[in-house]
Amino acid sequence: MAFRKPPDGGWGWVIVVVSFFTQFLCYGSPLAVGVLYLEWLDAFGEGKGKTAWVGSLANGIGLLASPVCSICVSSFGARPVAIFSGFMVAGGLMMSSFAPNIYFLYVSYGIVVGLGCGLLYTATVTITCQYFDKRRGLALGLISTGSSVGLFIYAALQRELIELYGLDGCLLIVGALSLNILACGSLMRPLESSSSPPPEKSCVDKVPDQYFVYREKEKTVEENISILEKGYIDEKCMNNAPDCKQDSILNKNVLSSINVNEKDTYRKKVVEQTNFCKQLAKRKWQLYLTYWKDTVVLFKNKVFSALFVAILLFDIGGFPPSLLMEDVARSANISEDDYYMPLISIIGIMTTVGKLILGILADFKWVNTLYLYVTTLLMTGVALFAIPFAKSYLTLAMLSGVLGFLTGNWSIFPYVTTKTVGIEKLTHAYGILMFFAGLGNSLGPPIVGWIYDWTQEYDTAFYFSGFCVLLGGFLLLLAALPCWNACTNQSSKLPPNTYSYKVASNA
Repeated sequence: MAFRKPPDGGWGWVIVVVSFFTQFLCYGSPLAVGVLYLEWLDAFGEGKGKTAWVGSLANGIGLLASPVCSICVSSFGARPVAIFSGFMVAGGLMMSSFAPNIYFLYVSYGIVVGLGCGLLYTATVTITCQYFDKRRGLALGLISTGSSVGLFIYAALQRELIELYGLDGCLLIVGALSLNILACGSLMRPLESSSSPPPEKSCVDKVPDQYFVYREKEKTVEENISILEKGYIDEKCMNNAPDCKQDSILNKNVLSSINVNEKDTYRKKVVEQTNFCKQLAKRKWQLYLTYWKDTVVLFKNKVFSALFVAILLFDIGGFPPSLLMEDVARSANISEDDYYMPLISIIGIMTTVGKLILGILADFKWVNTLYLYVTTLLMTGVALFAIPFAKSYLTLAMLSGVLGFLTGNWSIFPYVTTKTVGIEKLTHAYGILMFFAGLGNSLGPPIVGWIYDWTQEYDTAFYFSGFCVLLGGFLLLLAALPCWNACTNQSSKLPPNTYSYKVASNA
C-alpha cells in the first residue's frame, strides 16, 4: 500500500488527540501504581521487594519488548495493534481485581498490562510520525504529555476509588475506563493514497536480474530434475504399493514425451528458484552479521558506552521514587490529614513541566544537550540523597517536584542519542538504550524494596539509588569532557556517523 506525503495537519490532529488519550488511559494506572502498591502490601502481606515487582514489570516490560512491539506495528498496522492492546490493558486490569496472590499480579498486571502499554506506545508514535513531518516534534511532544497527565490524575483517582469501592472495585473501574482505548484506536486511520496503485510484483520478480544469472553445471540441473522425479515416484509408491512399478514406467514415458524446450524451461526455473533461495539466505545472514558489526561499532564510541551505563543506572535509581514515595511518606509517620495532594501526582505534573522546559532548552544552539542531560542526572542523585532527611509532607512534596521535573529529561534523551551516534544510527542505538532502560525500570524498585526488607528503613535504599545515578552521571561527564576526547582522538578515530562533544557550544 502506498502512502502519500504527511499532511502535517488535517486528520493528523485527530491522531494527536486520540494518541494523547491513548497514552493517558494506558499509562495512567501503571505510572500511578504507587497508590496500589500500598494496598497490595496490606492485602497480601508480602515483602516490599517482592511486591514492588508488580509495578516495575508493568513499566519495564514494554521497553524490554520494544523490538517485538515494533515488529507487530510494522506487520499489522497501528490501528489493529491499538485495538488489540486496548483489550490487553483492560483485561489485565480487570483480572488483577481477582488476584488471589502476588504471583498472579506478576502476570495479569505486570506482563499483560505492561506489554499492552508497550504496544500502544509504539502504535501511537508510529501513526503520529506518518501524519507529521515538519511538525513532528510538536506532535510527539503533545502526545508524550498524555502519560504524565495520566499519572497526575490517576494517582488521585485510584486513591479516591479505593476509599469508595475498595481495591478490587478500583481495578475494575480503571479497567473499564481503559476500554475507551478501543474507540481511540478505531480513529487511527492509516495514511493511504486515495487511488490504489497497480499491483506490485512478487518478491521473486522484484529481485534484480543479476541474481538469476548463474553458470551452473549441467550436473546440477540433472540433480534437481532427478530429485523431483524421485519424489513423485516415492509418493505414488507409498499410496499404492502394488502399482508402484507400473506408475514408475508410466511416469518415465510421460517425462520422455515432454517437449525439449518445455523441459529446458522447467530446468531453468528449478535452477532459478534454487539459487534465489541460496541468495536470499545469504542476504539474510549478511544482514544479521551487519547488525552485530554495527552494534560493536556503536560500543567503540566511548560516549555511547557511557550513555548506555548512565541510562541503566539512572532507571535503577531514579524510577523507584515514583513507585515508592507514598510508602516513604507512610514510613515517616506523616498523617493523612497533612496530604494536600498525592506525592505521585506532584511527580506526574512536574514531569510534564520538565519535559516541556528541558525540550525548549535543548533547541537553543548555545545549549549542549549532553551536558544538560548530565546536569539532570547529577541533580537527581543529590535529590535522592536528600530523601532520607525529609520528615514532613512539605519537604517530601518539594523533593517529589524536583525529581519529577528532572525525570522530564526523557524529552532530551533522543537529542543526546542523535548527537552521539548520528541520525543514520539513531534507530539502532535508541533500541539498544531503551532495552536497558526497561531493564533498569524492572530492577530498580525491587532492589530498593529488598534493601528495605533487609534494613527495615528507606535511608540505605535511597543512598544506594542516589549513588547509582551519580555514578552514571559522572561516567557520562568523564566520557564527554573535551580533554578526554582530545586524548582518545590522538590514538583512534571515532566511528563514522558519530559526533564529538569537543566544543560544547556547537554540540
